[in-house]
Amino acid sequence: MDYGSVLLTLGVSFVLAVLLGPLLIPLLRRMKFGQQVRDDGPQSHLKKSGTPTMGGIIIMLALTLAFLKFSERGFEFWALLVACLGFGLVGFLDDYIKIAFKRSLGLTAKQKLFGQLLFSILFCGILYANDHPTTLGIPGTHLSWQLGWGYYVLVVIMFFASSNAVNFTDGLDGLLSGTSALAFGAFSVVAVEAAEPQSAVFCAAVVGAVLGFLVYNAHPAKVFMGDTGSLGLGGGIAAVAILTKTEILLIVIGGVFVLEMLSVILQVASFKTRGKRIFKMSPIHHHFELSGWSEWRVVAVFWLAGLILAAAGLFLYKM
Repeated sequence: MDYGSVLLTLGVSFVLAVLLGPLLIPLLRRMKFGQQVRDDGPQSHLKKSGTPTMGGIIIMLALTLAFLKFSERGFEFWALLVACLGFGLVGFLDDYIKIAFKRSLGLTAKQKLFGQLLFSILFCGILYANDHPTTLGIPGTHLSWQLGWGYYVLVVIMFFASSNAVNFTDGLDGLLSGTSALAFGAFSVVAVEAAEPQSAVFCAAVVGAVLGFLVYNAHPAKVFMGDTGSLGLGGGIAAVAILTKTEILLIVIGGVFVLEMLSVILQVASFKTRGKRIFKMSPIHHHFELSGWSEWRVVAVFWLAGLILAAAGLFLYKM
C-alpha cells in the first residue's frame, strides 16, 4: 500500500461529496428535514433551526462509493462497512424520528443502545471468524496483554464510547468535520505503516468525504450532518483502531472526542452528586461559547487541538 493510492481515494471521495451537496441539500430542504434545536442549548443556536440536517448521508455515500472503488475485498473491508454504515443507520433512524415527529430527541435510549449493540456484536463476529488477535498493546512499548474473550467486551465498549464521544463533538459548524478529518488522516498513516490497506483506503475515503462536506458545513453551515454522520464516523474510527491493533492510540488521536465525552460525564456526575455544574454547559465546546468565544474561534481552537493530538498519536505509534 502506498500513499499515492491513499491520496487518490481521498481526492475521489472529496469530489463525490462536493458534487452530492448541491443534489441532496435542496432535497433535504424540500422534504423539510430541518434541524430541531434543543430549547436548553445556547440561545445563539436558535437561528439555526430549520437548517437541513441528515447531511451525514452525503458523507456516507461519498466514502462508501470511494471505498468500494479502491479497496480490496478482505474481511476488514466488510468489518469497516458494518461498523460505519451500521452505526450510520442507527443515526439515520434517530435523525428521521426527530424530524418526522418534530422533537429534539429521536430514538429512545434503549432503542439506540440496542442498535449500537447489534452492530458491535456483528463486528465482533467478523473478528472472531477471521482469527483477529485478541491482544492489547501499549503504544510506544513492546508490552501487550492477551485478553481472550475479554477483548470482545473491550471492542463493544470502544464502539459505545467512540460513537457517543464523536456524537457529542457535533455541536458547532464544521467542528466535527474538521476534527474527524484530522483523526482519520492520522489513522490513514497508521494503517499504511501497519500494512492494513483496507483500513488505509477507508480512512482516506472518510477524510475526503468530511472535507467535501465541510464545504457546506463550515460556518455559517448550509447543512448539518446529524447523527447519521456522527454515529457513522464514531463507529468507523473505532473499527479502524481495532483492525490496526492501535486500540489505546484512539484515546490520543481522538483526544478531542474524549474531552467532549468527559466534559458531559463530569457535568452530569457533579450535578447529581453536588448539585453544582462544573461547566457553563456541556459538551465543553458550549462552555467556551457561553464564555464569550465566537463559534469560529471555538472551532479553530478545537481543530488545532485535534491536529496536535493527531501528531502526538503518530509520534507514539512510531516510537
